[in-house]
Amino acid sequence: MSAVRRHAVAGLASLAAACGGARVPAPAPAPAPAAPNGREALVRAIDSLVRDPRFANAHWGVLVVHPARGDTLYAHNADKLFVPASNQKLVTGAVALAQLGPEFRTRTSVLARGPLRDGVLDGDLVLVGRGDPSWSDAMQGDALLPLHDLADSVRSRGIRRVRGRVVVATGHFRGPRLGFGWDWDDLEYAYGAPVDAVLLNEGLARLVVEGAARPGEPATVTVQPVAAAARVQSALGPTRATPDTAGLDVTWDDDARTYVVRGTVAVGQRVGLRVAMREPARAVAAAWLGALDARGVEVTGGVAVDTTAAMLAGDTLAVHASPPLADVLRFFEKPSQNQLGEQLLRVVGLERTGVGSADSGLAVVRRQLAAWGVDSTAAVARDGSGLSRHNFVAPRAVVRILDAMGRQEAWARVFRDALPLAGVDGTLASRMRGTAAQGTVQAKTGFVDRVRSLSGYVTTRNGETLLFSALCNNWTTDVKAVERVQDEIAERLAAWRYRGPADDVRAAPAR
Repeated sequence: MSAVRRHAVAGLASLAAACGGARVPAPAPAPAPAAPNGREALVRAIDSLVRDPRFANAHWGVLVVHPARGDTLYAHNADKLFVPASNQKLVTGAVALAQLGPEFRTRTSVLARGPLRDGVLDGDLVLVGRGDPSWSDAMQGDALLPLHDLADSVRSRGIRRVRGRVVVATGHFRGPRLGFGWDWDDLEYAYGAPVDAVLLNEGLARLVVEGAARPGEPATVTVQPVAAAARVQSALGPTRATPDTAGLDVTWDDDARTYVVRGTVAVGQRVGLRVAMREPARAVAAAWLGALDARGVEVTGGVAVDTTAAMLAGDTLAVHASPPLADVLRFFEKPSQNQLGEQLLRVVGLERTGVGSADSGLAVVRRQLAAWGVDSTAAVARDGSGLSRHNFVAPRAVVRILDAMGRQEAWARVFRDALPLAGVDGTLASRMRGTAAQGTVQAKTGFVDRVRSLSGYVTTRNGETLLFSALCNNWTTDVKAVERVQDEIAERLAAWRYRGPADDVRAAPAR
């Protein structure tokens, strides 16, 4: 209080005494500065994270909204475009669910092209694929089970001999089997495997390296789930008495069109290495022939792969249906499986346009995004998995997609539960453990060089659902620092008690 103010108050008190003790109310004290309410504190906290000097050269985009109230809690570069990496799987999964529905199943058929008499098919036995993504160890327990089931069906029709060929028909898929703009040095790794209308074990071959029984003897390499899944050349050293800490190395020899395995293993040691199937349809053809042989069906004409439409018609002998899309999505989003994204993109194109290509699938994606209010200025889709660096998306577009899926009662829970659960499973199994986010954040990660993404749903401390997208591109600091910011944003939201704007005003001190 100023000196002038103090003198005025003293004068009023003296006047009161002179008037026989009449009380004159003292002026109300000046209000104290208002403490930041919950919303302001949240904004300041996220600002401090994304504006950290370590990210001076980085590109951050963050958006947090309360969808039910249409309440934006935080926005930073929310309309700028970012490379999303595997956040692109949110787009693919959402469009597939919206276009096909949670009960959709992909069907693979076995056709007879020729007369069947006395247990002999005088013509070709054709396996027709439509992009079933589920023939994998992950989904079936054994990737070969669907083929054995189909072979059982063929045998049950009385067929004992095929005088023609066993043909794998892939004509329902057209165009490139790799995503647009995939880096050439990704292609030898399992995550860069091509896809096809028939796909075994998500396009991944497993090389099993085993040490011999005695030191000095050769180690062996076998290929699973079938030998035809990958061509392999062994350049392994002799079996060692003790394990070699240097481990094993696999490289692709483009001239020889084969994988070369180098390194050493110890006596009794068994190591599995995953590589891409370079010719997935041929691997399926070999596995299909083996399944028929195991059921006593003799094939005299050999095997073939047909990429045209000529072999897509015939007399149907058997049909194998995939699990429903609702189940497939969990094996897609939680582990961030690239090949399932590419399969689903082409399946969407096939089912909605009649053409099973990436381009036709992307046309459906663009139409669906437009229906959700996401136009070409907010999202550019070039593949189904996010491995391409030619995808671009704004945080606001991601949040619109999350909101659109959350508003569809028929599949909202299916979509949300397919996402990794913080501290529990999928690509978030080891992140945010022991925090308020564990078990309450369901979000999709994204990871390619200099790209990290985290977008999804969070349940606040008082049970409100928020949507968030935190995308970061082009940093030079430690990648863990980027992930730590994304995790802390999610953790703060999970620990926060949401109040609407009006509630915040009522709760804040008077100003």
